[in-house]
Formats: sequence, C-alpha cells, structure tokens
Amino acid sequence: MSSLPDLQARLIHAFNRNDWPSVLQLAAQVQLLVPRESMAPFMAGVAHMQLGQLPHAVTMLRTATQLEPNRADFAANYAKALSLTRQMQEAQQAAERALALGPADPMTFEILGVVFSQSHAHARALEMFRRLVTMVPNHPPAHFYLAFALIAMGDMDAAEKELEACVRLDPNYGMAHLKLAGLRKQTAERNHVERLKALLVRYANHPGAQLYMNMALAKEYDDLGQYASAFEHFRRGKAVGKERRVRSMERDDGIFQRLISSFSQAPVASGDPGDAPIFIIGMPRTGTTLLDRILSSHPDVYSAGELVEFPATLQRVYGGNTPLLLDPQLPARVAQLDWRKLGGDYLAVTQPHAVHARHFIDKMPHNFLYAGFIASALPNAKIVCLRRHPLDTCLGNFRHLFEQETSYYDYSFDIMDAGRYYIGFERLMAHWSRVFPGRIFDVQYEKLVTAQEETVRGLLAFCGLPWNDACLQSERNAAPVNTPLAWQVRSPVNASAVGRWKHYAAELAPLQDLLRNAGIAAD
Repeated sequence: MSSLPDLQARLIHAFNRNDWPSVLQLAAQVQLLVPRESMAPFMAGVAHMQLGQLPHAVTMLRTATQLEPNRADFAANYAKALSLTRQMQEAQQAAERALALGPADPMTFEILGVVFSQSHAHARALEMFRRLVTMVPNHPPAHFYLAFALIAMGDMDAAEKELEACVRLDPNYGMAHLKLAGLRKQTAERNHVERLKALLVRYANHPGAQLYMNMALAKEYDDLGQYASAFEHFRRGKAVGKERRVRSMERDDGIFQRLISSFSQAPVASGDPGDAPIFIIGMPRTGTTLLDRILSSHPDVYSAGELVEFPATLQRVYGGNTPLLLDPQLPARVAQLDWRKLGGDYLAVTQPHAVHARHFIDKMPHNFLYAGFIASALPNAKIVCLRRHPLDTCLGNFRHLFEQETSYYDYSFDIMDAGRYYIGFERLMAHWSRVFPGRIFDVQYEKLVTAQEETVRGLLAFCGLPWNDACLQSERNAAPVNTPLAWQVRSPVNASAVGRWKHYAAELAPLQDLLRNAGIAAD
C-alpha cells in the first residue's frame, strides 16, 4: 500500500498534468487517510468541474472551503462551480468572500472576473479584469476579458484597444476578431477585411480560426454592403461549427411536442402570487435587449439581464437527473409539480434583483420554452414576447455565433434548421396563447421601432405601469448591457434593421418556401 506522502505526490503530479480521472482516484485515497486535509477535496472538485460532473464539484469544493476557509483560490473555484450549476446568487456571494480574502494570483482574479460577469455584476468584473491585465499584460485572454467587461459598461474605445492588444499577442484569437467586427459598424475607410482574409489563409487548418474569422469577415462584409460575400462566409463559418454537433432538429421537435402535450390545459393549482418579475421572451436576435432597455428605462423597473434562475429552479423542483425538456415522462410529471413552491423558490433566488425597483426584468429569450411553467408558477408575473419578421428572425440567428457551451442554439448552424426551429417556436407560442389566454403580450419589433410611443404605451399598460417619458429615450439608459452589438442598443431607436433579409433574398429563397409551406407568411 502506498504511503501518504507518495499518494500526495502522485495526486499533485496527476493534477499538474490534467489527468482528471487519476486525480479523483488518488484524492479519494488521500481523503480516507487524512479526512481533515483540504487539498485533496479541492483537487477533486476541480477535476469534477473539468469532467462536467458539476454537482460533485460543488460538494467537493464546498468541503475544501470549509476545511480551509482562508484560501482565496479555494473560494474562487467554489464560486465558479456554483456559477456553472446556475446558482448565481450563491456564486456571487462566494466570489465576494474570495475577494475579501485578498487573492494574489492571476488565475483567481480571472475566475472571479468570469463569475462576476456571469452574475451580471459587470462593474465588479471590470475591476477584476483590470487587475488581471496589470498582473499578466502578455496574457491574451486577460485583454479579451477586460474588453468584454468594458463593452458591458459602454466604453467601446477602451474595449477596442484591449481587443487589438489581444490579437497582437495572439493573431489566432478568433473570439477577439469577432468582437472587433461587432464593436461598431465597419466602413470602407475603417475595417478589418484584409487582415481577416490573410488570417483565414494563415490558419487554414485551424477549425476555431475558420469558425470565428469567417463569422467576423461575414459581419464586416455585411456592414460594407457586400451581401453575397457576407452570406458565403456566414455559411463557411457555420459549417465548421455544425461539424462538431449532432443533428438537433429531431431533438428540438421532441421538446416542442412534449411541452405541448404537457399543457393540454392550464393547471388548476395556483402558484406564488408575487408580481415582481416581468419576463421578456422570444426567439433570440429579435431585439429583446432593445425591448429590455426601453422597459427598464421606467423608474419602477430594473433590468436583471438574461437570468438562468427560472429553468435552474424548475429543474431543482422537478427533480431527477434527466434534463427536464428531454424527459419522455414530462407530461405525466408536470401534473405533479408543486406550482406554489416553484414560484416561491424562483422569487427567493431572484430576491436580490427585486430590491432595486417594484419590478425586475428576466430577459432570457429561450424562456419561451418555459412560458407555460412561468404562467402556472407565477400567475401575477407579466410575460412579454417579442416577435419579428420570420426571415429577419431566422437570418439573425444564422448570422450570429451563440454561446458554444449550450445545445440551445444548435439549430442556428444551418439556415434551413433555423427555419424549422422557427416553425416549432410559432407552433409552441400559439399553444401557450390558447392554454393561457391573455397571459402573454406580443410586441412586434417592426412596430416597436416605427411606432414606438404607441407600442410602449400598450406595453406599459399590460405591465400595470404608469406612463413615463424615459421609455422613449432608452439610449440614455446608463445600465450595463451584455449583448454582442451593444453599440446599437445605446443608439436612439431606429428602423435601420427592419427588412434586413431583403439583402439576402436570393440566398433565402429556399427558407422562404419552407416557411410558406408551414403556413407562415414570409413576404
């Protein structure tokens, strides 16, 4: 049998070479011998995170912080695990505890910055990333993270400098090139087209570079009005991303059908009577951030951003290890849900947002999948769905590179899959409207930007809010914003994006036929 020093040495060696299965095996042996020692559960917690075993990661890292409460790096990794399990309130609290312990290493500041950013504490994230860049000025991700925080806070010039520093240090940092392309509208006098074309050749055998740089080049060609070239580079970039993913439409169709089957009628049991939340839902890339900025310009409304709390709370109340939307037993199990507990638990975890104003906005577009659950658990909450021309909606999803770590957006890697997903969205929203009449207020994007006052008056009336002129001046809203085209939502409301699909009419003809055949007007 190995001695304790030998086991500890082997554990450290396995940890340093990222041999996570061996780390778990060796850490378990060390813990049996010295259960009050903190390093083994810490290393096990990190290994569980790396392997995607998040509940185990939370348990191990909580143990490590309890055994060694003065280690900032332990507390930071615990905050990271909580964030990854979407326990955002607890994650932010753990991050604050870690910061109070006086961290001194760059890795801890990087972790804390990401946790604060994901918790929508953008000012705090900015502070962490500034310190990180000071500590490791030649670390490209440090400049990228700082730029991300600066964009959220509205400092586009400083963000551009940080992104340029990032790509100077690492020309193959694709995400930075994509952020640079989206930072502003490119012009004939000021763009990155030639640099991106050269980098695509230079990194021809790098899938990541091909994905991000094709998307960046496509965006710049779009700004320059070279639409055929733009569409071709969107297609090339998305084709690289699609190769990494299983075909998703069968799975997504199953989700839509299970949700419709699960709510043949509204539940009889009542939920929590709290009325603080206003949910903004809809297909992504339809202007939900603009709608959020308009509504949160009202003094009685606070924008909490894109929260993950409702689906995370629902999964906890629902129970089981199977993701709720993929559970074949969903219709039967929905009938057993405790709606009051679901609503109450959601309000409890979002309570920090509720202290800012009478109402707070939960702007997670994909909550349209959960609209029936929201309506049942929170009968007095307001649900607003933003709608947009179907071709602009599908094109917007195809043109955008969403978060890579989630399967929510698999449909967006193919323009025809985006159309099929849109058909499912329309079918589901029609079902929610039938089962929960009057609970969902539709806002048409095109009307929002061309008849703003009329549309906003109707929206405020639905939300039970008095009129306020600030809602017509959302460009003055100083709150942080986390959206790929932040500069757009800080501009006065305008109709420049209406009918963008017409630039791609030839390329979108098959999509238009698909939608028409499904009974969706797409002219």
